[in-house]
Amino acid sequence: MKVSTVVPFIKNVKSYKNYIIDLPFILRVVTLSMVILVLARPQSTNRWENTEVEGIDIMLAMDVSTSMLAMDLTPNRLEAAKQVAADFVNSRPNDNIGLTIFAGESFTQCPLTIDHAVMLNMLNSVKCDIAAQGIIEDGTAIGMGIANAVSRLKESKAKSKVIILLTDGSNNRGEISPEAAAEIAEKFGIRIYTIGVGTNGTAPYPYAGRVVNVPVEIDETTLNKIATITDGNYYRATSNSKLKEVYEKIDKLERTKLNVKEFSTREEEFQIFALVAFVALLLELLLRNTILKKIP
Repeated sequence: MKVSTVVPFIKNVKSYKNYIIDLPFILRVVTLSMVILVLARPQSTNRWENTEVEGIDIMLAMDVSTSMLAMDLTPNRLEAAKQVAADFVNSRPNDNIGLTIFAGESFTQCPLTIDHAVMLNMLNSVKCDIAAQGIIEDGTAIGMGIANAVSRLKESKAKSKVIILLTDGSNNRGEISPEAAAEIAEKFGIRIYTIGVGTNGTAPYPYAGRVVNVPVEIDETTLNKIATITDGNYYRATSNSKLKEVYEKIDKLERTKLNVKEFSTREEEFQIFALVAFVALLLELLLRNTILKKIP
């Protein structure tokens, strides 16, 4: 458009719109910045809280001699013991739990750990065939099983240290007697709960492709003595349900609570940034569609 002179425009007063023309762009930048901060998930690091945890370290000492294949428990003693032990582990998420197995010899299947998924995988892999295949000597070395478990617990700083010993026989192998091993455990403040697993009289046992009845020979006197020396208890489990009841009783007995003051770094602090982003975006949309609306 041609005009003869620009004099009328020299003294033109600027509108307030001239000063806020860039405001929508600024608001867009603020919105994007706040969204980035929200995605970064800022968290506070200055909050303390009191919690209660179990202060217990537990070693499971399990007999894996070939006699554990007896079928007086369903499907057999070993599989029944593994299932009930797994339920016990799942019921104690805050405890360190490990596993020692023994036949004529003893070794640690899983050291003390809070990672119960690993512990349960190791427990599930336990078989009686390690003795049947000659990997370790067959028999029942109760004293060695206790000694191995004690070696894993003796350096523990836990409030309570426990061994749960499960066997279906009497000690007939090993360099350490059950009583001597129990006395060592008592010196380290370790309590032992003993479980004799098996029915009374005779039990069906798979042998050479058939099932035969074999006598049940559990040395209850020795198991009682082990428990007495260490201030524990002896239990007899003659069925799956009885075995489950035994572990439930032990679970109730071993519930030592510790008050622990923990420093928490998990407090989410993104809310204020999300609010700023929302307000900035809302203002931008209002400005672009009202006073700063552009006509094509």
